[in-house]
Amino acid sequence: MALESGAAAPDFTLFAGPGEKVTLSEIDGPAVLIFYPADWSPVCGDELTVFTAANKLFQARGAQLLGISVDGLWSHQAFRAERRLDFPLLADFHPKGEVAQAYGVYRPNDGICERALFVIDRDRHVAWSEVSPIGVSPGADGALRAVEALS
Repeated sequence: MALESGAAAPDFTLFAGPGEKVTLSEIDGPAVLIFYPADWSPVCGDELTVFTAANKLFQARGAQLLGISVDGLWSHQAFRAERRLDFPLLADFHPKGEVAQAYGVYRPNDGICERALFVIDRDRHVAWSEVSPIGVSPGADGALRAVEALS
């Protein structure tokens, strides 16, 4: 069961690039966690491209976008470059899906995470969350409205 509004957001540190890690508690301001099943799938690529198109709107409100999947660092690097994504993709690779499990969105029978969005406020609580069907991109509107509500 995915974490709901008001729940404490589990802290994590994940690789965003070779030698580059991102720690949730070190982000100054709100964060939008974009859990997605896999790099290179059509729906995931489309979803993350939508968030790239909207990233300036999130940045204007002080929010940091973070894509998270169980794919490895090198897959993320190539996927991010190919899709021209302008926010970090974090590798929840080892132990596989540990962060997705903490947020209640890991699918152990499939070895991937759900397609889920979490807006984390400055106090590190879930301000808003949404889980979508694997094959459906939720778009960025709901997350953007949730970030705007924090202002």
